Amino acid sequence: MDPMCSWCWAFSTQLQKFQALHPDLPSEIIMGGLAPDSEMPMPAEMQQKLQQIWRHIEQQTQTSFNHDFWRENSPRRSTYPACRAVLTALLLGGVEAQQAMISAIQQAYYLQALNPSDTEVLVGLAEQIGLSSGEFSAALNSNEVAGRLSTDLAKVAELGVGGFPALLLERGDQLSPLALGYTGADKLEQRFAAIAG
Repeated sequence: MDPMCSWCWAFSTQLQKFQALHPDLPSEIIMGGLAPDSEMPMPAEMQQKLQQIWRHIEQQTQTSFNHDFWRENSPRRSTYPACRAVLTALLLGGVEAQQAMISAIQQAYYLQALNPSDTEVLVGLAEQIGLSSGEFSAALNSNEVAGRLSTDLAKVAELGVGGFPALLLERGDQLSPLALGYTGADKLEQRFAAIAG
């Protein structure tokens, strides 16, 4: 997943419904990283394309987006910082902090029109979820966190995942897709029942 993936934002409510039905099912979140670090402004045509995607997702899923983001920010095609923020939260605060950071980034980006490509936004979100801003800032661009992101990116490639969201069920040494792209909770449950028996 990528916390700045708009389809992942729409999928998050469906995933929560599915997880509520299976609270004992262990899970692992792997960062997929849609776009590497960049300070270059996002080209206008890319901005227009993403705005169209947001509107399409709104119509298809009733997921909310704050379109002021495109007027109030200078967008960059750079999602690795947000991915590193999720991994930093996991490092400093465990799985609960990881989940909280994903949610905080998504709400900041899609509802509050803040830019998670900006370090100061990510540090503010870390404070918001109860992490030390000093520790978070020091770890965010550390070699350790960069290495963890590289490991996650390699895992995604090894799994053959080409888009997000993706939800795979591991049973023994077999992986079965529950979602490759946006999938409703009912369909997730049907697929899970068919695979898990």
